[in-house]
Amino acid sequence: METRRLQVLVELARLGSMRAVADVSNTTTSTVSQQIAALSRDMGIALIEPQGRRVRLTPAGRRLAEHAVTILAAVEAAHHDLSPGAEPNGTLRIAGYATAIRGHLLPVVAELAVSHPRVHVLIREHEPAEALALLAEDATDLALAYDYNLAPAAEDPTVRATPLWTARWGLGVPDDGDADASEGTTLDVFGRFETHDWIVNSRNTADETVIRTLASMVGFTPRVTHRADSLDLVQGMIAAGLGVGLLPLDTIAAPGVRLIPLTAPIVEMRARAVARQGRLKWPPLALMTTRLRQRSGFRE
Repeated sequence: METRRLQVLVELARLGSMRAVADVSNTTTSTVSQQIAALSRDMGIALIEPQGRRVRLTPAGRRLAEHAVTILAAVEAAHHDLSPGAEPNGTLRIAGYATAIRGHLLPVVAELAVSHPRVHVLIREHEPAEALALLAEDATDLALAYDYNLAPAAEDPTVRATPLWTARWGLGVPDDGDADASEGTTLDVFGRFETHDWIVNSRNTADETVIRTLASMVGFTPRVTHRADSLDLVQGMIAAGLGVGLLPLDTIAAPGVRLIPLTAPIVEMRARAVARQGRLKWPPLALMTTRLRQRSGFRE
């Protein structure tokens, strides 16, 4: 049913005549009568009955008018709650990868618990492909995802990606004391580890794409033998001599691991907050995106 018809019914219950409703609504009695008739058809029951030369509400009409007051108040509250200028309020569902959650999202959630206690955040840990699938299913409101400059994410017109932070990555190798292995360009470094086993992510293919792209520029196919989602586990595998793999340059190398910077070309991870088109005006989502950007060094 249309809420404008409910509004007409409420006014009829309050004022008692179609003429009075027409006067306050700046319309005609014919229009008022049409709106009530249409609402009767929607409900499948008579809402008015003759009373001399006028009409009055039937018992069903009076009952619906009581419901209409509550319904219209709820609709008005929803408009106020969802308008861009409203105070953020509601449950915000976020899916993202562990590093982003731990290093960026959790501090923002702690801040909002104080500054905006009516915003409740539900967090699910997922790699980008998984988080974006949840977003497509409308099972989450915001996806924290990433790609690499050498493995850019495909364009998707149904979502809007907001850039967050970037991070340079290097190659994690066993610390065998060979300082010369860290010299040269990215391609020089990759060439030195051509015969090694390679470790890639078990739940996301982006870093494997980067490795295969750089290896192809050198002229070899990397032997991918191990897959792990946790960066701590990747370091453990490297220290155990199981292979080499990409790691963030700002990470603290574990004992037995050496981190070699990659230059010319650089390897850069690009974090982004992804939401469905048209959703970023929702106050809780807009607030979270703004705070994440500010924490990343962006200023609105």
